[in-house]
Amino acid sequence: MTAERGTTTTTRSGASAAAERRPTDKIVFGIAGGIVFAFVIWGFVDTDSLASASSKALSWITHNAGWAFALTATGFVVFILWVAFSRYGRIPLGADGERPEFRTSSWVAMMFSAGMGIGLMFFGVNEPLTFFTTDPVPGTGEPESIEAMNTAMATTLFHWTLHPWAIYAVVGLAIAYGTFRRGRSQLISSVFTPLLGRRRIEGGFGRAINVFAIFATVFGTAASLGLGALQIGSGLQEVGWLDDVSTGLLVAIIAVLTFAFVASAVSGIERGIQWLSNTNMVLAAVLAFFVFVAGPTIFILNLLPTAIGDYFADLAEMAARTEASGGDAMQEWVSGWTIFYWAWWMSWTPFVGMFIARISRGRTIRQFVVGVLLVPSVVSVVWFCIFGGTAIDLQRGGEDIAGTAENPTGQEEQLFSVLQHLPLTTIASVLVMLLVAIFFVSGADAASIVTGTLSQRGSIEPSKGVVVFWGLLMGAVAAIMLMIGEGGGTALEGLQNITILAGAPFMLVMVGVCVALAKDLRTDPMMLREDRGVEAVEQAVDYGLERYDGEFHLQVKSGVDGVPPENDPNPRR
Repeated sequence: MTAERGTTTTTRSGASAAAERRPTDKIVFGIAGGIVFAFVIWGFVDTDSLASASSKALSWITHNAGWAFALTATGFVVFILWVAFSRYGRIPLGADGERPEFRTSSWVAMMFSAGMGIGLMFFGVNEPLTFFTTDPVPGTGEPESIEAMNTAMATTLFHWTLHPWAIYAVVGLAIAYGTFRRGRSQLISSVFTPLLGRRRIEGGFGRAINVFAIFATVFGTAASLGLGALQIGSGLQEVGWLDDVSTGLLVAIIAVLTFAFVASAVSGIERGIQWLSNTNMVLAAVLAFFVFVAGPTIFILNLLPTAIGDYFADLAEMAARTEASGGDAMQEWVSGWTIFYWAWWMSWTPFVGMFIARISRGRTIRQFVVGVLLVPSVVSVVWFCIFGGTAIDLQRGGEDIAGTAENPTGQEEQLFSVLQHLPLTTIASVLVMLLVAIFFVSGADAASIVTGTLSQRGSIEPSKGVVVFWGLLMGAVAAIMLMIGEGGGTALEGLQNITILAGAPFMLVMVGVCVALAKDLRTDPMMLREDRGVEAVEQAVDYGLERYDGEFHLQVKSGVDGVPPENDPNPRR
């Protein structure tokens, strides 16, 4: 197979070789597992120390490297759009003419569930409402004013649309191209093959990248699982089924859902994850439609074009927000929101990038980017306008959804507070809890498969034992962190900080991914054939102009007779 040098396309058999189950890399598996256990023990023994250390480190990073996050996040958007709409966009992620593995609806549903499902449920009401009821950005308007509402919606869309999905798309595209087009292992380290060579990639450098990817995936997923459990517990309180949600109950919720997502992960992507993701999209659409119809429909419709217009009008300004544009107040705000999000999304790139790569075989680069970048962004716009818009409208009408400054409503409670002011409150609240549970399961089982892949040298279908191990460990991490502190709040904050710290170095890794991918695409078989074809035509035209003074036409003929054109007695035949 010579596809690695760019001389032939990878065949289906070549790609299937990459999909063969491979032995566990004991070094990667052992080191990654040891690091996770070490942090679990640290958090169990001394929660305050863990939270303090991670908070200080996070503050240092956001203050000293905030400018780098701002530049690279926007740079990834520009890079991925350039790749998609350049001549490289026609390159398939697989053999020439290969058909997509999953139908488009399932493909979109799976990547959306893995990318930010629980996040949308948790922050769909909270973020726009928080920006609206407080000064959204220093110096941009009084709280609860029209200016605050417009800035709140534009800033929320800035955090949840093109930028995060461009971050995911860079890593996902690089892995999908290397795996299905070049026949490499489905590992983040394999992306660097054109820069460093196969020997270094298979050595200590490549293993270090894969260990770090597992670490970020486990802790990033565990933090989201904890948030999901808190929201389900809050829902049980809001519908009146429980008077108080104890930490023990939250742990029990995690235990049940962990069993569910492990079972789903073992069943494979084609069955468990695909079915759950499709179910989730239907239920999410039902919930959004209900809130849209039962809520302030006309206000939401008016908010949609306004939010989109403000987003694009303010995009350059939002991307350039740093300490230099607003002093200490701006630095504090950007560190707490925008830089926090960019680091959070980057911490999820090993997981989400590898997963969307796994499900994207057979699509062209342009189809991949348009699907990954635009479709979820459109859904996010609609989602935040419906839920955030409804919350803002209720707040403007005198309902205290956000709570007072002295007694603010918990983040996990605000969506249920909105539903309390709509009909069919109990049914809608149960639907929310069901959605969070399925997003919990579909996201976590995808993470289990990805960590299994990283542990088994890029196996697309890792062994069930390894998948079960990582799935149980993720559930255990989330449960242990919830057991520490009052309701798990302190533990989750420390865990989120650790996740960001784990993801921050991936900013540099992702810059390298862009360089490696650009180099790979220049030597793609399709591009080489195209370049050689252009070169051959140019040579033929030059030859015709020189020999026949422009009176000629190009003709393709068989070369079996072995007669060179310059010795052919009948060059026009």
